[in-house]
Amino acid sequence: MEKLNNSIDRSWIDKWNHPFIISGPCSAESEQQILETAKRLNSSYVQGFRAGIWKPRTKPNNFEGIGKKGLEWLHKVKKSTGLMVATEIANAEHVKLAISFGIDILWIGARSTASPFAIQEIADALEKENNKIILVKNPIHPDIELWIGALERLSGKGIRKLGVIHRGFYTYQNSRYRNQPNWNLVLNFRTLLPRIPILCDPSHICGKTEGILDIAKKAYHFQYEGLMIESHCDPDQAWSDAQQQITPENLLKMLKTLTHLEKSDQKSQRSLDSFRILIDELDENIISLLAERMDISKKLGTLKKSSDISIFQPSRWKDIMKKSITFGKSLEISEKFLEEVFQLLHQESIKVQNQIR
Repeated sequence: MEKLNNSIDRSWIDKWNHPFIISGPCSAESEQQILETAKRLNSSYVQGFRAGIWKPRTKPNNFEGIGKKGLEWLHKVKKSTGLMVATEIANAEHVKLAISFGIDILWIGARSTASPFAIQEIADALEKENNKIILVKNPIHPDIELWIGALERLSGKGIRKLGVIHRGFYTYQNSRYRNQPNWNLVLNFRTLLPRIPILCDPSHICGKTEGILDIAKKAYHFQYEGLMIESHCDPDQAWSDAQQQITPENLLKMLKTLTHLEKSDQKSQRSLDSFRILIDELDENIISLLAERMDISKKLGTLKKSSDISIFQPSRWKDIMKKSITFGKSLEISEKFLEEVFQLLHQESIKVQNQIR
C-alpha cells in the first residue's frame, strides 16, 4: 500500500488553487444538450465537463447511453470551451474509444470497481495511456479493500494520475440519502492512502437536488480536493436521474457559497464540524434502525394478538439483556448505559404492541 501511495502523481490536481470541479449531465442525450450545458458552466469555477456515454443499468430495456456519437459531442465541448472532458468507462472497448476522441478524464463506476475482472481489463487497456487521469468511484458496498485493490491494479500498469470519487454506499436501512455517505469509512481510506486525491459526488449520494449543497459543504470540511456534481441545461427533461441534476446557474451559486466558506472557515472550527458530521451520521443511522425495530414490534404485536400470546415474555427479555450486555462489554460500552437504553426500547416496544391489542 505504501508503494501505491508513493506512486501517485498529483500534478493534475495540485496545479489548481481551488477545488477541482467536474460537472455536466448524467447522460449525453443530444449534441445541443451537451454544448448548451457546457457553455452555461462557468469555467472560472469548473475545470471538467462530464457526461455519461455508456450507462450501465440494473435492468435491461432502460436507456443505456447514446454510445460512440456522444464522444464526438464531448470532443466538440473540449474544442469550443477549453474544458477538460470526462466520461465513465466499463471495459476495454470503452477505453479505446474514449482515448481515440481525446477524452481527458476517465472514471470507473461503482459497479465496475466491485469487479476485479472488470478493473483488470480496464487496467490492461490503459497500460500505454499512463498520462490519462483515472478516477475510481467507491464500490457499491462499503468495502475498502475492493476500492484499494482497484487502484493497485491500475497502478500496477503504470497509471500514476489516479484519484477517487466518493459517491456513497448502498444501504438496506431507511435513509434520506440515495447512497449513505459513510464519512468515517472514507476518512479511514484517506488515512491508508493520504496522497490519493478525493472528489465527492453529492449528486449520487443525495439522489435528488435537495441536500447537494449540504453534502458538498461536508466534503469541504473533510478537505476533499474536489467535487463531481451533475448539471443539465433542462433538468426536468433529463433522460436519466432527472431528480438529482441542477442547472449550471444553480451550480454556480453553490460553488460561490463554498468559496465563501473556504475563505471564512477556521481550522479549529473545521475540525469541530468534522466530528459533528460523523456524530450526526451515526445518529441518523441509529434513528433508522429504531424505526425498523419499532416496525417489527408492530408486526410482532399483530402476531401475538392473533395467536393469543402474552405481550411480555420474561425469558425472552432476560435473554436479550444478557446477549446485549455481553456484546456491549466486548465493545467497551457501559453495562449501566446499555441497561437503560434497552429498558427504554423494551418499554416502547410493549407500548406499541399494547396499542395493537
